Amino acid sequence: MFGPNMDSVPDDAIVPGTVLIPMRFVWKHGGNSVYLCGSFTQWSQLLPMLPVEGCDNVFQTVYGLMPGYHQYKFYVDGQWRYDESQHHESGEYGMVNTLLLATDYMDVDNEAFRRMTVTMQAQVADGPLTEVVPGISDTDLQASRQRISVFLSTHTAYELLPESGKVVALDVDLPVKQAFHILHEQGIPMAPLCDFGRGQFVGVLSALDFILILRELGSHASNLTEEELETHTISAWKEEKAYLNRQNDLHGRAFPRRLIHASPYDNLKDVVLKILQNEVATVPVIYSSSEDGLFPQLLHLASLSGILKCVCRCFKHCASSLPILQLPICAIPVGTWAPQIGESNRRPLAMLRPSASLSSALNLLVQAQVSSVPIVDDNDSLLDVYCRSDITALARDRAYTHINLDEMTIHQALRFGQESYPPYEPRSQRFQMCLRSDSLHKVMERLANPGVRRLVIVEAGSKRVEGIVSLSDIFKFLLG
Repeated sequence: MFGPNMDSVPDDAIVPGTVLIPMRFVWKHGGNSVYLCGSFTQWSQLLPMLPVEGCDNVFQTVYGLMPGYHQYKFYVDGQWRYDESQHHESGEYGMVNTLLLATDYMDVDNEAFRRMTVTMQAQVADGPLTEVVPGISDTDLQASRQRISVFLSTHTAYELLPESGKVVALDVDLPVKQAFHILHEQGIPMAPLCDFGRGQFVGVLSALDFILILRELGSHASNLTEEELETHTISAWKEEKAYLNRQNDLHGRAFPRRLIHASPYDNLKDVVLKILQNEVATVPVIYSSSEDGLFPQLLHLASLSGILKCVCRCFKHCASSLPILQLPICAIPVGTWAPQIGESNRRPLAMLRPSASLSSALNLLVQAQVSSVPIVDDNDSLLDVYCRSDITALARDRAYTHINLDEMTIHQALRFGQESYPPYEPRSQRFQMCLRSDSLHKVMERLANPGVRRLVIVEAGSKRVEGIVSLSDIFKFLLG
């Protein structure tokens, strides 16, 4: 067995005809020292790998490789490891990762290598920069989608219910001010509305409602005053919102909107389609034993995150058999990308500086119909993310009554939110990153974590924002 050698990479390691390959290693337990060793170093040298800024468990180094077949392993904190997510096989030195680098990548005959999940930034000495990404046939694409569709169609919303948990519902006669205090204190972005007089669930109150109310208060033509907000009920606000959106009949009465909800017996595919088609974040799972649907029970709030967790759990041990999951996200039409990086999904990538006003952030969230905006520095490197749900922090101490949305900066709003954020739901859960070379499977697993609704795609090292991929992006792609 080969042993560690801390010699540095020789200056002549990169010669004409080699291809510069960023070799990445992801170790879920982190690591204090990570080295790369392989056939290209004759198994006698360890190449130090540096941690990627912003990704504590991702290490990277760049090395020049000649076209051909290569084997390699990683030396992590004194122990030899291989990356289980990449192509690997048993060799002379135990289990090793393998890489076939051809002069023309698409001429590679081995199908397994054609489906490699690593996106390689390849640059031939004195040549132009090109990006070599794996491909997938239409047959494999449709076969993968079909397997996922069958899984979603044969499992129900009942399987989303946790063994124990709580759900919060609000009375429509509750004052708006008190309702948003509850959302903030409970650390939730939305809650179903119940009309106890009618014995029915009639709608949802979300952080977007609070944003619209604050914008209405800040409008010179507003019919809603701060004093009225103290006593304004949720049902009265919904009437006002319908009027603002011109959702009234000829007599000025609001059109009744059907509550988007699911039965515990609805299949998961139908639940996903309800969320996507109605552009909502969650749907209440409601059960009623009576034929008229009165006095229903609120069982759960179904979200794309919970459904994606079921998908990941099902295909965890057979992900390699689904070619679609092995593709890097930069190689598939998913997410919103900066124009110079990839093809967008017809929606511009919105970013703001921390010095921008809170008013501009709220306007962007509403007008662009997005749930979050990356906050970046002058080099477009990620500093933070402002989400719709951050607005509920202004419910603390009635801060919304004495702030000016045009004068408060995003930086100030985020600091205020961090000071008042519930300790049981840290901000870091909603502020997560990924790399464009990450496989779809890895992105899905990260998005399946509670509280995570989107990942900001950043450049390794600089953290320059390259795009955003959300839960809805993933399901739109998976379902075709």
